[in-house]
Amino acid sequence: MTSAESPTPPATGEAAAPDPMAMLRTRSYIQLLVLAGLVGIPVSAIAYGYLKLVGVLQNWFFTTLPKELGLTPTPLWWPLPLLAVAGVLVGATITYLPGIGGHKPAEGFKAGGAPTPIELPGVFLASLATLSLGVVLGPEAPLIAIGGGLGMLAVQLAKRDAPPTAAIVIASAGSFAAISTLLGSPILGAFLLMEASGLGGPLLGLILVPGLLAAGVGTLIFVGLDSLTGFGTFSLAIPGLPPFSHPTVAMLGWAVVFGLVAPILGTAIRLVGLALQPIVEPRMLLMMPVIGLGVAGLAIAFAEGSGRNFTEVLFSGQSALPPLVAHAGGWTVGSLVLLVACKSAAYGLSLSSFRGGPVFPSMFIGAAAGVAASHLPGMSLVPGVAMGIGAMTTVMLKLPLTATLLATVLLSSDGINVIPVVIVAVVVAYAVVAWLPQTPADLRKKAVPTPPSEASAPLPG
Repeated sequence: MTSAESPTPPATGEAAAPDPMAMLRTRSYIQLLVLAGLVGIPVSAIAYGYLKLVGVLQNWFFTTLPKELGLTPTPLWWPLPLLAVAGVLVGATITYLPGIGGHKPAEGFKAGGAPTPIELPGVFLASLATLSLGVVLGPEAPLIAIGGGLGMLAVQLAKRDAPPTAAIVIASAGSFAAISTLLGSPILGAFLLMEASGLGGPLLGLILVPGLLAAGVGTLIFVGLDSLTGFGTFSLAIPGLPPFSHPTVAMLGWAVVFGLVAPILGTAIRLVGLALQPIVEPRMLLMMPVIGLGVAGLAIAFAEGSGRNFTEVLFSGQSALPPLVAHAGGWTVGSLVLLVACKSAAYGLSLSSFRGGPVFPSMFIGAAAGVAASHLPGMSLVPGVAMGIGAMTTVMLKLPLTATLLATVLLSSDGINVIPVVIVAVVVAYAVVAWLPQTPADLRKKAVPTPPSEASAPLPG
């Protein structure tokens, strides 16, 4: 072999990159795959039960309980005590239990950093109180945290001296299985976590395959649980949509408008949450009930102004989204605009201190804006909803590929035909949001320009 043909040795002190295929053939990796498959079974069952429990509690607090108290119909003031109690419970959980009750939603969607087993009760209780009592946040972040924490626990129970890499991989597999239960698709769950965590490079497959295996096994589990319990499965698809053939030039123009407007609304929502966070955190037991009352007040204001139920503003919007789109013809533009305004403000307040995820409220707000926009010339319902969901989800998650996939999967058979306008709205929104302030400090800098330094001032004379 000539010197030209011989491989170049690595530089001194430089570690050779690991070979993914060699690692795939190792016994330890096969053991990881087996453990990931086993982890998917209990995690998916727990996630299924968690989501069902949230739904039961929501119905009991807002429908059954007022009837049992003789309050029929449910009075307009009913959200006030419930949201105040939510603030007390979540504040106490974060203050007194180990951990911080899960990640802080105002700081954006985060897929890494699984909680330790001792922190899991705090994550569970804080998110359960948040979601059950009407706060405007979704279940995806708590499910990811719970799944990851259970994965970490499984590794500790299986092998106490397991390397850190094994714990990370199995924690990711637990998160995959849990989020797939919510989204109803292993592929969609894997895509969300892959983009959110920034996985990439030659080792992507090694980390992704155990997660896909756990999610796939978990899918079988929650489908089986549906057959056994009759509770139903969880799916993002909206049934009964009118057929949509292809987008027009006018719709592409409106997609640009969505991409320009959504970053303004989404940034305002995030800045409200970030601005309130340092005010609430030092005095949670006092301030969180106040935040809860603010969310309830916005729901009541919407009900007074629109004549509709206050529950349209409360909760994540996960269950309310399909009926909103399916019965879009029964909404006036004014009611839809009021819904977007009140839901957005309640979302901003909720982000400040409660525990939950940002995905479903952003999808609901985007869909409501899309339904309102369907009355514009050259627009129709299906592309309007798709553009709204894609643009708003992009702004709040900063995950453009996942946002595109969510918007198209939600619209089922119409999803393929709306992809062009969704992509335009998503790309424009993703580009515009980078130019907007990301924190209250950025906003203050834009409002009050920094004075020129003395070094740059002209010399006298």
